[in-house]
Amino acid sequence: MNKKKAIIMLLILTVGSSLIFGAAQEESTAFKIGFSKIVTHPALDAVEQGVVDVLAEEGLETVYDYQNANGDLTAAASIAQKFRADKVDIAIGIATPTAQALANTITEFPVIYAAVTDPVDAGLVSSYEKGEGNITGVSDKTPVDAQIKLLIDVTGAKTIGHVFTSGEANAVLLKNLAEEACKKYGVGFIATAVTNSSEVKSAVQAIAGKVDGIYISTDNTVVSALPSVADAATNAGIPILSADPTSAEGLDILIAWGFDYYKMGRRTGYLVKDILEGANPADIGTVFMTDPSDFELWVNLDTAKKINITISAEVLAAASVIIENGVKTEK
Repeated sequence: MNKKKAIIMLLILTVGSSLIFGAAQEESTAFKIGFSKIVTHPALDAVEQGVVDVLAEEGLETVYDYQNANGDLTAAASIAQKFRADKVDIAIGIATPTAQALANTITEFPVIYAAVTDPVDAGLVSSYEKGEGNITGVSDKTPVDAQIKLLIDVTGAKTIGHVFTSGEANAVLLKNLAEEACKKYGVGFIATAVTNSSEVKSAVQAIAGKVDGIYISTDNTVVSALPSVADAATNAGIPILSADPTSAEGLDILIAWGFDYYKMGRRTGYLVKDILEGANPADIGTVFMTDPSDFELWVNLDTAKKINITISAEVLAAASVIIENGVKTEK
């Protein structure tokens, strides 16, 4: 190679390296955010979307790593290890098991939990008032007592059935709260445990002949199988109250009363924004969704007709969504 060609090649290599380095520098300005969900269902997907939308609206440059553990705790642990190795700027655990996996693995950067019923009971933080080192987040603790009371008032149920995931701390806590509420209101309570979503339908069928109503909490494994729950219960003429309106759309769920999970995602997004801009997670207590507008009450009159239940004018007046003749009307 003559001297002139060598100089040209050197220039080409130098310019090429500069472009690659410049591109890497440009890419490095974006915040890397990892999402870890325990399963996919509409509520958890809505949380994820709410975060993404807020950060986009706020003009933050972000790249995302979306991961789904598919109900597998070993997979949740592997996802946490991946985020740690990749050195994401923030890891977001949507639901208790994935948040626990992140918290157990990551100490070098912030971990944000979302859609976690009780972060203290789950061991994520020791106090609701403050974060725990690099950990803070948003709770979806739902008003179980009031939901059970509404199911009793609407249906006249004397015995309430409940399906829960035995290996999920969130689900066990909610089962205990539901049992306490049934005891308080003088009705029977029959609970049956599952370990994965494939067991949910048969669990509902097993208790359908023994109960007058079924309460579905924000148990992610059970909610991910909500279509099977609705089919089994409706075929048996059993009304359902679900604590997750987001996942109830298009299903034979008599009443759904709970959080708007997209709004929860947006609240999580603002929390993420604050931390990316320098806030210390340890100084931020658990965020609870307490505004009445954060909740939605759905009433399905088509389902009521199928199972021969009359919905009072009072409940209809309080509803934010009414489904009748296949049409969803938002008030």
